[in-house]
Amino acid sequence: MRLLFGALLLLILAGCNRNEVGDVSLGVFTTKDIKLDAFTDPVVTGVTCHVSSIEANLNLSDPSDSGISCRQTGPITAEMIAKIDKSKSGEVLFTKSKSIFFKSMKIRRILDAENQTLMYLSYSTKETSGSFKHSLSTVPLWGTQAYSDAKTAQP
Repeated sequence: MRLLFGALLLLILAGCNRNEVGDVSLGVFTTKDIKLDAFTDPVVTGVTCHVSSIEANLNLSDPSDSGISCRQTGPITAEMIAKIDKSKSGEVLFTKSKSIFFKSMKIRRILDAENQTLMYLSYSTKETSGSFKHSLSTVPLWGTQAYSDAKTAQP
C-alpha cells in the first residue's frame, strides 16, 4: 500500500512545474489548460524564454503544440558564448514530459554564428498528425558584448 501511495504521489509531483508562470483554462467543459513556463538559459543567463503548451489533465498524453519566445533580459558576454555547444544541432536546455508514452517537448539552443544570433527551438519528440510540432525564437547578439566574438567562434 505504501508503494502504491508513493508512486501516486511521485506522479502528482511530476506534474508540478516550478517554472510555471501562467495557467489559462480553455473553458468550463474541458480539462485542457495552456501552461506558460519561463526559463533562463543556464549558460547564456542574459536570455529568458517563455514557452506555452497545452496540458490535458486526466489524459495519458498532452497535445504536441507549443510556442516559444526568447528575449535578452540581461548581459550576454563573449565568455558565455565561448561556453556553449557550437555544433549545428546545438544542445538541449529544457525537457518536459508530454506523455507516459515517451513523448516530450524539448528546447534546444543553436548558435547561428554567421548571423550572430542565438536560436531557441521548441519541438515535440513524437510525430503527431503527420508532423513533428515545433516553434522557433531568435535572440540577436547585436548590441551585446558578444556580438563581434560570435562570428569568430565557429566550430
